[in-house]
Amino acid sequence: MTPSRTLALTEELIALSSITPDDKGCQRRLAGLLAPLGFTCETIESNGVTNLWARKGTASPVFVFAGHTDVVPTGPVDQWHSQPFTPTHRDGKLYGRGAADMKTSIAAMVVACEEFTAAHPDHKGSIAFLITSDEEGPATDGTVVVCQRLEERGETIDYCLVGEPTSAHILGDMIKNGRRGSLSGKLAIKGVQGHIAYPQHARNPIHQAAPALAELAAEQWDEGNEYYLPTSWQVSNIHAGTGANNVIPGELTLEFNFRFSTASTAEGLEARVHAILDKHNLEYDLQWTLSGLPFLTPRGTLSDAVASAIALETGVHTELSTTGGTSDGRFIARICPQVIEFGPPNASIHKIDEHIELRFVDPLKNIYRRTLENLLA
Repeated sequence: MTPSRTLALTEELIALSSITPDDKGCQRRLAGLLAPLGFTCETIESNGVTNLWARKGTASPVFVFAGHTDVVPTGPVDQWHSQPFTPTHRDGKLYGRGAADMKTSIAAMVVACEEFTAAHPDHKGSIAFLITSDEEGPATDGTVVVCQRLEERGETIDYCLVGEPTSAHILGDMIKNGRRGSLSGKLAIKGVQGHIAYPQHARNPIHQAAPALAELAAEQWDEGNEYYLPTSWQVSNIHAGTGANNVIPGELTLEFNFRFSTASTAEGLEARVHAILDKHNLEYDLQWTLSGLPFLTPRGTLSDAVASAIALETGVHTELSTTGGTSDGRFIARICPQVIEFGPPNASIHKIDEHIELRFVDPLKNIYRRTLENLLA
């Protein structure tokens, strides 16, 4: 049986072992397909990262498909039941690294665009693709760089659909209309090292820190809102001591992370942490890292267009969600008022034997095409 256009392109992309940040020619292949459709394709490189910005048309509204060609490392290849970069069909599924995250989405976007532009050569607005090879890595030279370039040139985006694997159980049951922000802290609490038998000559940072950590853990940072659960503070690593059981340590180091909603700000969270630490008279150093701000697209034109496309194609009534980790949507949201993420089920992403069910491949493409029809036809 001849594979569908979307499936064939998906397999072609999976076969390119584009472990982050190496694109392995994926974007060159995509540009070769988009250029004949009337797209002007621009490669934007930054510190070894390859990014593709392809645009067809100059009018508004501007609809963008966004995604990434890079994939995470395979893990132990001998644990895979087939080679990770050899697309393999088994039990109604397509196996290969990137099958779910997110080469099927990218292939579906391109074929959806081919079908849409063939059926609607005089469609309104513009269509663009923003594709990076630095999403699974540090994400410092990918989408964020392209968005900065667009902003400098005065190019605006009205709608963006990111092909992240958002579905939970079946295709279309969940789309993301926002993501929480990520704020990390590296805390060093100073004490005075000494012999454990003479605590009067030392200052134990573990004992000093315990009440403050208990208060931080019990703090209600916000109540969330209609779209977000309350902000969460979690300790990820903690260390103190020399390894000997008769030495009071001189320092305790601790790493923590906030996954925070639009009900809080990074500045506000930082100030409250410092206030609690200061309240307990701790001597400390604290270094902050803001990995991403939260973003939110309330129900509106784009979410309705995607939800309608899902319902028409699958009969599934989708759920809006802001759960999960960060994504490149956080960068795009700075220059685009409506950002929605939608793609295949995510249960196998980053795992051994990553896969997508074959029955979802073409319906995913059809949902992307229907979304274009809802907005630009």
